Amino acid sequence: MARLAHIQDQFQQYLLRGAPGIETHVVGSERVPVETRLAIYGGAYGSRLIDALAANYPALAALLGEEDFRALGAKYVSTHDSPYFSIRHYGEALADFLGGHDDYAEVPLLGELARWEWQLSEVFDAADAEPLAAEGLARIAASDWSELRFTWHPSVRRLALLWNVPQLWKALTEETARPELSVLSTPVEWLAWRSALKTYFRSLEPLEASCLDAARSGRSFGELCELLATARGADSAPAAAAALLRGWLTDGLMVAAVPA
Repeated sequence: MARLAHIQDQFQQYLLRGAPGIETHVVGSERVPVETRLAIYGGAYGSRLIDALAANYPALAALLGEEDFRALGAKYVSTHDSPYFSIRHYGEALADFLGGHDDYAEVPLLGELARWEWQLSEVFDAADAEPLAAEGLARIAASDWSELRFTWHPSVRRLALLWNVPQLWKALTEETARPELSVLSTPVEWLAWRSALKTYFRSLEPLEASCLDAARSGRSFGELCELLATARGADSAPAAAAALLRGWLTDGLMVAAVPA
């Protein structure tokens, strides 16, 4: 058994790194020598992982073109094993790879696009949950509201972007005219989530982004009102808080609300 495990490890190292050693365990022929047989497996393994990257990053693949994307994929595969049983999840580190590789780091748009695409795939794959209905909030006693805390839909994701990546992604995936690329001096905050089988996203004003992040981190409704009072004034805080809750309910972002 130890010998089998050793052979399996040698074969894996050949597939991943091109490491020698497995050749002594492979039988060749005059027609198909050992090197050819191993190359068939080695090439197929890397090609399949690159195909998985293209499936997970269709917009990035469309932007780069097949040849350049496969070159990127080959570089990524050479340094990133697949730790999952399913290659559906392969490529989670691609955005960081793009940001740290000399060939791509000077084009930060690529890393942002990769990060955006991976986030959307996480949104789609997230567990489902029944959204909180407005009637659920109506049943909460007034004395409990200040300590009210919310549970969020598993698909909810947040991301800050400097480039107009969502617009570019939409154009690339729908094969429509690409927008002129633009970069901002300060990031735009984005929210993404899923309702049923459809993925949604929208930009956020800084104040809503701050309140949403605070609520998702466990801050109470009373604490959110304090944030709003600081930003908008005490008189405007109740209406602002009500508007935020109404929007979050309409989008189906919350699944529960309970006092601490």
